[in-house]
Amino acid sequence: MYTIYVQFRCFPEKREAFVEAVKREGILSAVRAEDGCLRYDYYFSEADKNELLLVEAWETKRHQQVHVEQPHMARLREIKDDYIQSTVLGEFELKK
Repeated sequence: MYTIYVQFRCFPEKREAFVEAVKREGILSAVRAEDGCLRYDYYFSEADKNELLLVEAWETKRHQQVHVEQPHMARLREIKDDYIQSTVLGEFELKK
């Protein structure tokens, strides 16, 4: 399994609106239906109202690499401009 996290710094008061836009555009359901997607979940920070965490789990790193090239991910990148100030990405791979 290949897992990454994405820590978003949202513009003030835009965190929930970003997640709603991702759902409304059908991006969340499209990602979850992708081949190899095991998990794609957003988490709200209790301590920081502008912080958002995304955890993605994929069968393999290759599945995740194919994922970022999908048309709905291009749309997500467009949407992010209105809601997200910065992004930090991290990865780890769990061995069976």
